[in-house]
Amino acid sequence: MRNLTDRLGSEWLFCDGGAGTFLQDKGLAGGVLPETWNIDNPDAITDLYRSYFQAGADIVNANTFGANVLKFGDDLEKIIKAGVDLAVKARLDTGRCDAYIALDMGSTGKLLEPMGDLSFDEAYDIFARSVRAGVDAGVDLILIETMSDLYETKAAVLAAKENSDLPVIVTCVYDTEGRMLTGGTVEAAVALLEGLGVDALGINCSLAPVDMYPVVERLVAASSLPVVVNPNAGLPVVENGKTVFTVGPEEFVEQMISIAKLGVNVVGGCCGTTPAHIKLLKDTVSKMPFIPVAAKNDCVVSSGAASVTIGGGRGTVVIGERINPTGKKRFKEALRENDIDYIVGEGIRQEDQGADILDVNVGLPEIDEPAMMERVVKELQSVTNLPLQIDTTDIKALERALRIYNGKPMINSVNGKTENIEQVMPLVAKYGGVLVGLCLDEDGIPTTSDGRIKVANKILKAADKYGIPRKDIVIDGLCMTISSDTSSAVTTLETVRRATEELHCNTVLGVSNISFGLPAREIVNSNFLTMAILSGLSSAIINPGCEPMMQALTSSNALLDRDPQCMKFINRNGNYIPYAKLVAGEAQAAAGSTDTAANTQQTQGAKDSLFECVKRGLKDGSAKAAKEALATRDSLTVINEELIPALDVVGKGFEAGTVFLPQLLMSADAAKAAFDVIKASMAGENQEIKGRIILATVKGDIHDIGKNIVKVMLENYGYEVIDLGKDVPPEVIVAKAVEEDIKLVGLSALMTTTVVNMEETIKQLKVAKPDCKTVVGGAVLTQEYADMIGADHYAKDAMATVRYADEVFGQ
Repeated sequence: MRNLTDRLGSEWLFCDGGAGTFLQDKGLAGGVLPETWNIDNPDAITDLYRSYFQAGADIVNANTFGANVLKFGDDLEKIIKAGVDLAVKARLDTGRCDAYIALDMGSTGKLLEPMGDLSFDEAYDIFARSVRAGVDAGVDLILIETMSDLYETKAAVLAAKENSDLPVIVTCVYDTEGRMLTGGTVEAAVALLEGLGVDALGINCSLAPVDMYPVVERLVAASSLPVVVNPNAGLPVVENGKTVFTVGPEEFVEQMISIAKLGVNVVGGCCGTTPAHIKLLKDTVSKMPFIPVAAKNDCVVSSGAASVTIGGGRGTVVIGERINPTGKKRFKEALRENDIDYIVGEGIRQEDQGADILDVNVGLPEIDEPAMMERVVKELQSVTNLPLQIDTTDIKALERALRIYNGKPMINSVNGKTENIEQVMPLVAKYGGVLVGLCLDEDGIPTTSDGRIKVANKILKAADKYGIPRKDIVIDGLCMTISSDTSSAVTTLETVRRATEELHCNTVLGVSNISFGLPAREIVNSNFLTMAILSGLSSAIINPGCEPMMQALTSSNALLDRDPQCMKFINRNGNYIPYAKLVAGEAQAAAGSTDTAANTQQTQGAKDSLFECVKRGLKDGSAKAAKEALATRDSLTVINEELIPALDVVGKGFEAGTVFLPQLLMSADAAKAAFDVIKASMAGENQEIKGRIILATVKGDIHDIGKNIVKVMLENYGYEVIDLGKDVPPEVIVAKAVEEDIKLVGLSALMTTTVVNMEETIKQLKVAKPDCKTVVGGAVLTQEYADMIGADHYAKDAMATVRYADEVFGQ
């Protein structure tokens, strides 16, 4: 058998199709876990595999998609081994020794902290156990698929790579806007997965081929790895108690031809596709010209929900410098006192002021830097989408941060010292990241640009050795103060120019170092920044709250045609007040209520308000702000004037696509913390409840992500939720609704095979409790599907459920 990694990206390869509908045709009942058939009905599973091998699939998934310890406990290894053994047998039976068997791993069905209750390490352990079982059973590769959260995806990839030496392929689930459930973009996913060193990446499930087209375009444009596309056969519908899909083989393949022309490398199917879909797909696409993978040269830093591209003719990127104890007495106090709210507040302020990336340095000799770095990274990532730059000389702190970081970080830094290279670069090669290379070595900082470029070359060659792409190295030409060496600025600018033009590298500078020891430092810094940008500076570590620096940066980007239609300049400086008016005391009249500086001050002053704390998702700050608000106002006024308006702002942003799930949930947690304080103050008072609602994940389905999100939001909007949990039989839901006289039941399902149990629950409710409304949601649900199974309302997300509850209860 040829090595799979040699074939990926150099020839057409074909994945298998759906399993659920195939097994339903074989008699799989709704709610029965398909993986149990590896033991209980081996003939059906063998037929599944055999059909796809015969259809021409090059990669056939073992029936292990949901096989994890959460579902199967001590039976996990037995379930996986049985599934793989049957695949091996089917491969021999069909003579397809050229085909590969994949350990198919799906999501745990849980949200990771801080949004959920599953820790990153626990998720890793769950995936690692499945990987080890798959390796022992003899799979050829690990396929991590249907992932809706980049953080969980990272845990799965690390588990795969640290517990096997097999090829790893990852496919994620996106909506039509190219967003994952927790907000991750196509570009953020590509950055993370390339950094982690997977062998191929792509998209599966959720959409038909025609709907996937724009997302696939973005994948191909961003990825230097082979791209995999496995769509559904259209949208699911229910016919005679079975889930069926609407797109037949001919229509499916017709849509896939357009996708194949984009430059994808591996194609197959997901839910609803059959061996007939895959056979026709292979017969058709294998005759089309193959487009080899093209390397992309973008330098991308990412968080779990956003990405920032450095260089490539774009404007100079702002790296906020304020989360750093150097020269900052108050920040040092915050580190010593574990005042995380202050540290996080510095990050939020810089985001508001225009930072693109946040530098994070928490190094003090007297604290546990690795522990503090891990905590600060987690806390910052819970309240901001900005990517982070991990800034430390402590190797333990660096590794802990890289392991738990959700995305592809910037890393500050490595230098030309051999010992430093040998410590830092293996970590960057393992976890991925954009690495800052300092132009200094064992001999110190060279005094000439020749010397600094020589060190830069050494760093680049070392990166080649460790397999770190040169596009992910950003050269720091080093700013030394001109007060002690008046030629130092010239040397730095020349280094930036040469690194850009000769080495074709992106660059970064800690700009404010240039003016140490001088008066009027802002003047020196802002002028130097302008000169550095003209010399090719790609990114600048500066204080985004320093207006002269930001004016220099935005105007330079506009003048150098790096700001399309000058929009960033206009947005920042549209309310600029000329200096003469400021001197003449006309600032207030000229600025009116939209004065940028005034707004900045108001924003900073409002950070401690309950409204802002809830909006920002600051849990501890919300509790504190609630106590302060209650000192001057009654509880209902605080709820109505601050809590609910803040939640509404976040909720409307979520509905508009400007706020994403992590922020929505963190805001909900912050509101809950405030509610707890307010409720304590209302002890003995009658507390108004809008209504009582049952939530449940239907029988056979153990995924409770969606239900738990809905629960949090409903509770924060004043509803009492009776949470019946997951895998709940229809009879239990109906009995509880009757017993408690419930007016609204919310049902969730993630798996196509369990929607029939949702339909049965609705039927029983209509008979036993006709005045009770039902609202349904989940990854496999659509409006058409909800209508077919008799639901009263389809909610595409948590906020839609809240809005419908308000309707039902007349709010």
